[in-house]
Amino acid sequence: MARTPAWCWAALCALLWASALALQGGMLYPRESPSRERKELDGLWSFRADLSSARRRGFVEQWYQRPLRESGPTLDMPVPSSFNDVGQDGQLRNFVGWVWYEREVVLPERWTQDLRTRVVLRIGSAHYYAIVWVNGVHVAEHEGGHLPFEADISKLVQTGPLSSCRVTIAINNTLTPHTLPPGTILYKTDTSKYPKGYFVQDTNFDFFNYAGLHRPVLLYTTPTVYINDITVTTGVDQDTGLVNYQIVIQGSQHFELQVRLLDMEGNVVAQGTGDEGQLQVPNAHLWWPYLMHEDPAYLYSLEVRMKAQTGMGPMTDFYTLPVGIRTVAVTESQFLINGKPFYFHGVNKHEDSDIRGKGFDWALLQKDFNLLRWLGANSFRTSHYPYAEEVMQLCDRYGIVVIDECPGVGIVLAESFGNVSLQHHLQVMEEMVRRDKNHPAVVMWSVANEPSSSLQPAGYYFKTVITHTKALDPSRPVTFVTNSNYAMDLGVPYVDVICVNSYYSWYHDYGHLEVIELQLRTQFENWHRAYQKPIIQSEYGAETIPGLHEDPPLMFSEEYQKNLLARYHAVLDEKRKEYVVGELIWNFADFMTNQSPQRVVGNKKGIFTRQRQPKSAAFLLRDRYWQLANETRDPSAGLRSLCLQSSPFTV
Repeated sequence: MARTPAWCWAALCALLWASALALQGGMLYPRESPSRERKELDGLWSFRADLSSARRRGFVEQWYQRPLRESGPTLDMPVPSSFNDVGQDGQLRNFVGWVWYEREVVLPERWTQDLRTRVVLRIGSAHYYAIVWVNGVHVAEHEGGHLPFEADISKLVQTGPLSSCRVTIAINNTLTPHTLPPGTILYKTDTSKYPKGYFVQDTNFDFFNYAGLHRPVLLYTTPTVYINDITVTTGVDQDTGLVNYQIVIQGSQHFELQVRLLDMEGNVVAQGTGDEGQLQVPNAHLWWPYLMHEDPAYLYSLEVRMKAQTGMGPMTDFYTLPVGIRTVAVTESQFLINGKPFYFHGVNKHEDSDIRGKGFDWALLQKDFNLLRWLGANSFRTSHYPYAEEVMQLCDRYGIVVIDECPGVGIVLAESFGNVSLQHHLQVMEEMVRRDKNHPAVVMWSVANEPSSSLQPAGYYFKTVITHTKALDPSRPVTFVTNSNYAMDLGVPYVDVICVNSYYSWYHDYGHLEVIELQLRTQFENWHRAYQKPIIQSEYGAETIPGLHEDPPLMFSEEYQKNLLARYHAVLDEKRKEYVVGELIWNFADFMTNQSPQRVVGNKKGIFTRQRQPKSAAFLLRDRYWQLANETRDPSAGLRSLCLQSSPFTV
């Protein structure tokens, strides 16, 4: 590889320094407390797609300046949800361009009259580029469809004061070579085949580009002097748990801080003062993954209380952060949690379901976690974007380990490796780390999935992103997911764990199940020989039509999926005794994709249907995962009764 020019290294140093400054700002999850309130804005919003040829009519006519209904016909649109599948309009399902959302919000009187109160609008996710107005006043813009952003609207709602406000959000789902994920717009100029101005969105990833307000939208309050950010890292010294904290206060430099750590019974086990320090917890309960300990997912509560003297009198703010005490480490052949070898036996998922698309839904989320625990899965990868904050909270609570992946999927174009894309990728990693840095369930960052490694800029690009991510959070290992066809991937030397996707006897050697073991062994041995790092089989699987049976097994039958998995498992059982540290099935459930002759109403590689009903492979995988849990458990951890209660298999 060519030597990197000096100006590139200077740019890298500048970017890393900028990232350290950027992480000064907080993105604490909005929790109610004695000093904080929240108001959900979920429900029906007014909605309108800009169907003009240039998709700019809404801006020309300034739809944000007055109620949206005055601009023309509107629809009722549920939030959170994707807008694509809610209605019966085929044009809307495949719409590319600007759509407009609006909601009138009634405000509590104290929010509009108490100038000591700060009012914040928070959007959990708007795919992909969003512009926000309140009462016609521009308050925020955000690029990226999978992470939250906020706007302080105190001055707007406390001028008058107002009893209500109008929130308008314009969202553009267009993907370009510089977005994450990337895409291109293809203009069809042959007027003998296509209408004038006809275009389509083209992508290099295998899931549907759902769009809209996918996650909760809410208002919340803090005092005008408030706890802006908390960063927690944990360690263990023999039996003593170590909780290192840093707290950022916004609005004043004159404050006092009291910090208390409470156990699950509400007892204070450690306390401190000041904006940084270390709490020591004798005989600490560690945060363990599901099925690794008889008492998994133990969470303490870090209570932070701030007092400040201001020109408007004394102010207090109170915030509680769940904390799991655990350590993560990587050797040449092992992944360690709390010093014990951890083996990932889990799934890849998508935020995807009927009607709601990628829209957040509590019932669906709880069903998925119940299925994960029934399956005996201890982990998943957020393929291929950060999931909702509430998902991460349940992972902390249930002990489901997470590989947290950014939206860097489908990066194959030369334009996607330039400085514009790199800057955006770094910003996305900052936002993801800022949001998820305190979750004990998150044990590794993934910076991309199957990017091109054949293009010359890829090595510098991914070295920069990986180095940047490690600087943001030195406490967790970093990976990116590669494809087994890449003999020497340019980013692998810089990662801590190698994640490899392979689909033997599916995307090639169609139907020839007998070659899987040889090809999989060769894959593992080549990667480990080259890099001496632990390996996770991060994707493998086969498309399966539920209810289709063929014997001998044929592709798309339930028997073929089961046979393929069993052959992978035979090699995984060999290599997990050496340096393979995990296996993640593709996929947890069937999911929607773009229409193509290769996909029959979506990708059918799920072990569950899109409606969360099991295929035959789900039972095969359940047998395996419970067996793995029993084999890899710590005999001293008292797991016998736990496994007997949760599984029919002998421990």
